[in-house]
Amino acid sequence: MSQVEIFDRAMCCSTGVCGPQVDPVLPRFAADLDWLARQGHQVRRYNLAQDPAAFAASTPAQAMLAESGVECLPLVVVDGEVVSRGDYPSREALAGWTGTTVVRAASLPLASPASEGCGGDDCC
Repeated sequence: MSQVEIFDRAMCCSTGVCGPQVDPVLPRFAADLDWLARQGHQVRRYNLAQDPAAFAASTPAQAMLAESGVECLPLVVVDGEVVSRGDYPSREALAGWTGTTVVRAASLPLASPASEGCGGDDCC
């Protein structure tokens, strides 16, 4: 299984999913990381404000910060290799980098417009 490390910008909490205006990407990404961990991968997430020692201890994070400053964050490192910088990747991208298969749940069937009980003259 892969080791996945995420180096985030300074945020108020470990996931950034707090406060009055949450970036909608952050809850999705947090859910994707939880999914990845449930698949058996080791997932570690570091926040610059709360975990500066993790940034200092990571060679890839140090190199990217020296090259681009905080603009490289969020930084995603898989098994010691930088795979993404400056953006939160999709679940599909995370799966591809870790060799994990994404299985989508079957969707519920949608009612057709001509189905009984709705849309006609007898509609409630």
